[in-house]
Amino acid sequence: MSITKRYKELSIQSVIRKKRKLSSYTPSVVYPNRLKRQFHATAPGQKMVTDITYISDGSHFYYLSVIQDLFNNEIVAWQVSRRNDVKLVLDTVKQWTRKRDVSEAVLHSDQGFQYTSQAYNTRLKEFSIKGSHSRKATCLDNACIESFFSHLKTEKLYLLQCKSEEELPQAVEDYIYFYNYQRFQAKLKQRAPIEYRHALAA
Repeated sequence: MSITKRYKELSIQSVIRKKRKLSSYTPSVVYPNRLKRQFHATAPGQKMVTDITYISDGSHFYYLSVIQDLFNNEIVAWQVSRRNDVKLVLDTVKQWTRKRDVSEAVLHSDQGFQYTSQAYNTRLKEFSIKGSHSRKATCLDNACIESFFSHLKTEKLYLLQCKSEEELPQAVEDYIYFYNYQRFQAKLKQRAPIEYRHALAA
């Protein structure tokens, strides 16, 4: 008796891995990597990094978009949304541009569809922001913001374990305030980001 016939008698089926569908998305704009892992900045607003991470309230996933200043690691803008889309990124950039002079700043990201969209490119041009992209599948090109996300999750979200849609953004806001104003960093001579910025401006 053949193996195939025996399998049929025993109702055994092999598990066939489904092939992944290839994405048909074509980036509108891909910028050169202007940072090239040179994460040191000599003044505020020179080099910025941005990214999105997922966070959860235990029932649903949400998306956190953040912009960070590499001069002092300060979080200068952030937004939480149920949708990981271009609007989330544009809203984050809008919040940043409302608070600061961003002209000629470098804003670095990965090559996610939001950051290579025409709408994102247009928004950067409106404010004379220089776009910058990591190389494909190279997370170390944006290591600083990945580090912030890790701190946020391990020091706050995993410990708190938010249970509602209202509790989650509040937890993020509380941690960002703590991170910016109270969390000392060795890179900043044992100062918090905003304290470091004020000390150098004095």
